[in-house]
Amino acid sequence: MEISKVTHVTPDHRRAAKALALTRGVPIRAWIAGLSFLIVIFAWSLAARAAPESFADLAERLLPTVVNIATTQVVENRRGEEFEEFFKEFFERRGGEPPPQRKRRASSLGSGFIIDSSGYIVTNYHVIKDADEITVRLQDDTLLEAELIGGDEKMDLALLKVESDTPLPATTWGSSAKTRIGDWVIAIGNPFGLGGTVTAGIISARQRDINSGPYDDFIQTDAAINRGNSGGPMFNLDGEVVGVNTAIFSPSGGSIGIGFAIPSDRAKKIVLQLREFGEVRRGWLGVRIQTVTEELAEGLRLGKPRGALVASVTEDGPAEKGGILGGDVILEFDGREVSEMRKLPLMVAETPIGQEVEVVVWRKGEEKTVKIQLGELDDEQIARATTTPEAVEDTGKVPDLGLALGRITPELRERFGLAEKTDGVVITEVDSEGSAAEKGLKPGDVIVEVDQEEVDSPAQVAERVKKAKDQGYRVVTLLVFRQGDFQWVAVRIDKS
Repeated sequence: MEISKVTHVTPDHRRAAKALALTRGVPIRAWIAGLSFLIVIFAWSLAARAAPESFADLAERLLPTVVNIATTQVVENRRGEEFEEFFKEFFERRGGEPPPQRKRRASSLGSGFIIDSSGYIVTNYHVIKDADEITVRLQDDTLLEAELIGGDEKMDLALLKVESDTPLPATTWGSSAKTRIGDWVIAIGNPFGLGGTVTAGIISARQRDINSGPYDDFIQTDAAINRGNSGGPMFNLDGEVVGVNTAIFSPSGGSIGIGFAIPSDRAKKIVLQLREFGEVRRGWLGVRIQTVTEELAEGLRLGKPRGALVASVTEDGPAEKGGILGGDVILEFDGREVSEMRKLPLMVAETPIGQEVEVVVWRKGEEKTVKIQLGELDDEQIARATTTPEAVEDTGKVPDLGLALGRITPELRERFGLAEKTDGVVITEVDSEGSAAEKGLKPGDVIVEVDQEEVDSPAQVAERVKKAKDQGYRVVTLLVFRQGDFQWVAVRIDKS
């Protein structure tokens, strides 16, 4: 006898039945493929998001590669000038000699990391600057005298060399370009002289400009970095160096979770040059540049702020030889976009000397491509503008800008202290209510160009401004020369 079992049908049963009905006819291989895909995604998600349970194994492996650096410097204990003269006179009256000035030894502490088992060590330049003696302490407290191979003050990096009877544990460079905001990092260093110390955090930001130099491009982290951590490494979770801890932002002098590291991709290139040459050799373009503001972008008919505006070109420099002009906006350099002014110096500095590169510039409303063969950066090179002969006397006003102007005459040269070769149109008066005053223009400033066209008379300035106004533009760009320096200024037309 067949017995029927009656079961209560629940909503869950109905949903299961519907799901089963939907899967009827689906091949078993499709089931397996779909399940495998879900497993892979789940595993990847766990690996990407899970925080490490501990940094202990990583720290144990990396601590021996990080060193403490101590420097000493012999400093003269100088007296104040008034006291020095007093004592000198005092001893001279008595026929004796003043006692010799005492010397003292100043010391400082920092961090570094071994990059080669033969004894090469990387640190910050400011850690060893002006040091007479450099001592490296390994994790096992071994003390070694270090030799300075080379330093680069602009990037704040230095390379040291120590001699050891046994190979030293060394770090491995990683790629800072592959790091992302939110990635875990650990920092190891010598904070406050305490010795090897490990801190952990994440990458908080990239490409930070902290106004410390022309090549600022820092990684920001919240891993605790304090005094004495300078020159120490920042590691990723693979134990690779992705940064060199360099600076902190702190009103109190201690860590508040805002530290900065030089990206490893930048540091590695500098260290290679220091090891090969003992110095850094940088490419040189031969231009002085400035930021493209909203108003300058409008005045240059550029659409939006981008690139680096060339304020002046060094005479007989690579840029001039290649055809770059003052007033050009450099949009691309060697195939890389110049999204903002501060990007260009680093691009140029990292390009090999003598290499020919294509540079895309914005000139008078259209893009042009020029080829430049880079020179070698010389800090003594000064950007100078090409000048033209002196002009004859003339005066005039440009009410739309709130300016009174004059051709450069001997009288005006003397009145405003202008150099003999200065050319252009000098500002003689500025209406305090005019748009030029808003931009800080003042008597004695010299207008060299208006909208990238040279001017040598007040009439030409007025003509260029009228032309821009008739074409519906609200802004004109002026190339202004002031106290030996050039600057582009965007001035609004007709304030009223």
